[in-house]
Amino acid sequence: MTVLSLAAAQTILTTALEHCRKGKFLPMAVVVLDARGAVKASASEDGTSLKRFDIAHGKAYGALSLGIGSRSIFKRAKEQAFFVASVTNVVGGALVPVPGGVLIRDAEGVVIGAVGISGDTSDHDEAAANAGIAAAGFKADPGAD
Repeated sequence: MTVLSLAAAQTILTTALEHCRKGKFLPMAVVVLDARGAVKASASEDGTSLKRFDIAHGKAYGALSLGIGSRSIFKRAKEQAFFVASVTNVVGGALVPVPGGVLIRDAEGVVIGAVGISGDTSDHDEAAANAGIAAAGFKADPGAD
């Protein structure tokens, strides 16, 4: 089984932030979690709001908690609001049901972690996560529309 190394997490973080700067996105917070939900790498750019880290963490942690990218959680929240509210309670409030929480899958499709990004539009957040994951040689799973 592949384990998300610190070096890979740092590549994801660095590349995601480079993607944001090239796109002239608003200041971002990025969190990379391993498969057990521990923070492997994180950064908040100058100018982010107070709770951006918590939002980014909630996107990634929610994806890990449910085993689906946060784009799918967003869809499910619209269809099953009580379920997503209940899961949010179960995970201690650490679930943000909007795009920008992307599962990291290895070559065999096994989830080895998740990335959460917050600061710009959810689509921009998700695109930056996808870029970072690809740069580290893994498959991004943002969830289905």
